[in-house]
Amino acid sequence: MTSNASPSRRAVLGLAAAAVPAALLAGGAPASAATAVGGERLGLGGVQVRRLGGAPKLPRAEAQAWLVADYDSGEVLAAYRAHRRLPPASTLKMLFADTVLPKFSGSEKYRVTAADLASVPEGSSLVGVEAGTTYTVDELWRGVFLRSGNDAVHVLSSMNGGLAATVREMGAKAKDLQALDTHVVSPDGYDHPGQTSSAYDLSLFARHGLRSEQFRGYCGMRVAEFPGRRGKSFQIQNTDRLLGVYQGMIGVKNGYTTHAGNTFTGAATRDGRTLLVTVMHPAVGYDAVYKDTQALLDWGFRAATKVTPIGTLVEPLSETASHAAAAAPANGAQAARSDGSGADSSAWPLLGAGGGLAAVLAAGAVAVRNRRPRRVRKH
Repeated sequence: MTSNASPSRRAVLGLAAAAVPAALLAGGAPASAATAVGGERLGLGGVQVRRLGGAPKLPRAEAQAWLVADYDSGEVLAAYRAHRRLPPASTLKMLFADTVLPKFSGSEKYRVTAADLASVPEGSSLVGVEAGTTYTVDELWRGVFLRSGNDAVHVLSSMNGGLAATVREMGAKAKDLQALDTHVVSPDGYDHPGQTSSAYDLSLFARHGLRSEQFRGYCGMRVAEFPGRRGKSFQIQNTDRLLGVYQGMIGVKNGYTTHAGNTFTGAATRDGRTLLVTVMHPAVGYDAVYKDTQALLDWGFRAATKVTPIGTLVEPLSETASHAAAAAPANGAQAARSDGSGADSSAWPLLGAGGGLAAVLAAGAVAVRNRRPRRVRKH
């Protein structure tokens, strides 16, 4: 089910877009590579890789930005314009899941209303949610992950307090994950002015999500049943074209809009090693995003021990702070034993860095004028 954007919906999204920093609208790399999250080389233009002797050459990728990283260590093996800000399309649903998935039990039921679906953008990809039908949360998440259903996203957003509240929470989650290239305007990834992310940020979302058993289960699900009319169900299939085809593929999320083109973050495991690859906006062709991903995964598995990392996927600020807080009592006790003072300041640089980050995030914003979205088909 689709509908035209209502005035109330435009108002909601307009408020979210009004805080877009000017740098986000430029769609380019960060102003200074020295401040790039994860390492200076990730903020540079051009292909970034440090090959050792015997390392295979990188394949030629047609994308505007890409990144290859080790899932477990977070080491970035190679990248191209990793922090370039681009429209994310439905790969932004990974951040939506990171934010909302932990909040509801899969067995919880919800009866959908027409108001829940009134905000779904015209031309959206849909799983087939209908007003008047009761769904479990588990069924709605199947619709999000397998069919990229914007209707399911909007229903879950309604359960979460509405679109505006969900957008705010996603923005806060992005900041905690240190995904500073990401600005959320709508939870479904649909084309809206100022909605951006980057290959680096999408990799952060995927890595964080895959640590959740629920997230991993949904993104790796190839086929599922979805409720239909009169108590019947129908089969839905995952739109990830590498799942079940590429050796070791475990997910994660694809996307497409008219403005964004094709985007994809994929994860695969071979011989005990899991790699993450994000590819954004290949020049032409729907298959190009998958061909680039497959080629970069192949390279990563061959080259993983033959390259020096150029950066890292950082940990969430909340986890860094909690680890520092947990270590503080032990460190303090040790200091007390050594000098009797009990003072320990080892955790404070991390907290100070978080404060500096907040100051950077608070830097200037410009208002953007929302407009009626073009008709697109998004998945």
